[in-house]
Amino acid sequence: MQKAIVLFSHGSRDPLWRAPIEAVAVRIATQHPSRPVACAYLELCVPSLAEATQQLVTQGATHITVVPMFLGTGKHAREDLPVLLQELHAAHPGVQFHVQAAIGEDPRMTALMADIACEVPLD
Repeated sequence: MQKAIVLFSHGSRDPLWRAPIEAVAVRIATQHPSRPVACAYLELCVPSLAEATQQLVTQGATHITVVPMFLGTGKHAREDLPVLLQELHAAHPGVQFHVQAAIGEDPRMTALMADIACEVPLD
């Protein structure tokens, strides 16, 4: 069983926008070198979710966790992602997919964001 992760986000034409998502992927790759990870975007940049998934399957992934890198479960996570997941199931019937909740809804993330917001600037 080869487990892999796809960090799925909205996307932007601005390449700097992708930096935080790609930093998460680098951290995963560094801390878990045996766990393949790829970034995927809904629109405006590549790779798409289908392309990133194909890359991981080609590398041998049989279990893929999709992590929606959204602050909340909005339209993209609620409506767009399930349609894309149906397409992935059809394209890769031998692969098991798991979709996590939107990253911003994890209590650890909301606690971290609150801590960051309350930090006193060191001038």
